[in-house]
Amino acid sequence: MAEALLTLEEILVRHGSATVLDIARLEIHPGETLALIGPNGAGKSTLLRVMGLLQPPSAGAVFFRGERANGENTLSMRRRMASIFQEPLLLNASLYDNAALGLKIRHLSKAEIRRRVLPWLERLGIAGLAARRARTLSGGELQRTSLARALALEPELLFLDEPFSSLDPPTRESLLIDLRDILSQTGVTAVFVTHDRHEAFMLGSRIGVLNGGKLLQLGAGRDVFARPADEKVADIVGADTRIHAVVERCSEGVARLRFDGGAVEAAGDFQAGAAVVVCLRPEDIRLSRPESPACGSGINHLSVRVVKVIPSTPHYRLLLESGTGPLTALLPRAAFEALAVREGDALSASFDPAALHIIVR
Repeated sequence: MAEALLTLEEILVRHGSATVLDIARLEIHPGETLALIGPNGAGKSTLLRVMGLLQPPSAGAVFFRGERANGENTLSMRRRMASIFQEPLLLNASLYDNAALGLKIRHLSKAEIRRRVLPWLERLGIAGLAARRARTLSGGELQRTSLARALALEPELLFLDEPFSSLDPPTRESLLIDLRDILSQTGVTAVFVTHDRHEAFMLGSRIGVLNGGKLLQLGAGRDVFARPADEKVADIVGADTRIHAVVERCSEGVARLRFDGGAVEAAGDFQAGAAVVVCLRPEDIRLSRPESPACGSGINHLSVRVVKVIPSTPHYRLLLESGTGPLTALLPRAAFEALAVREGDALSASFDPAALHIIVR
């Protein structure tokens, strides 16, 4: 693997006696997009400021291309980075002047500024608005202007701190797609902070899960979402169904797990008698009517009752109750309508052994 672009070692950030960030080591590699996900107060924005050399840590070191940031070289390092924040930091000037601001501060010629700025205005679909004042722009247009300003700087490292959280869903989705394509095409290294799982999964080549100032898990998006390291990570990444169980037996890579109200089979090798947590993502639960031929019985089938139906545009989220406790299922609209589900209905829930992720307690 290529040498890390940015490395954090033994980082501590304290506010008084409280430790708000505690990161033993974190490397950002050239060309990757690291998405940092976690609840409010997890330390995501603090970590981003430390990475961007905007906040010195209480202890530890930050290295950019192998060189330690020491105060004397911090400004020169920051000039090779760019940041985009939740609220666009724009002057009440034209869109073009705002996009060009960073380059003007660096005293580039007008011709060079135009050479760098205009292609990004075109790429982001806002060239026709170049003469408009910032106060007349929509939220999406403002963030596209912020993105153009950052990219015109030709940064080696781009930081994004929940830049789309205040936008309406269609605008947010459009910007996410554009940003993903831009990062892929340009190879710009990026760190993207969000509390939104969809944004993290869509953008991140790696995902880091942060909570209580600690990095709980770091890895490829599919691994982090499908195989959370512990129950806290499972909660953050949306593995909503978690069942406490005991390994009854294990044979040829298949474990039988017993819990109050039933048993399931899962792929893996575990010690008999081990206490475990069975994690299941809502999209991996299949639902059927008890009288349906599709309804099975026995292992990896649970009788459930629909407690609550939560509608959304593409899916319906169903809160279920079973003999083993609560479950959460996610049904596409067509499947929901075909089942004609109502609160209080009795259904059968089933799932494949490979869909289960087991955490040893």
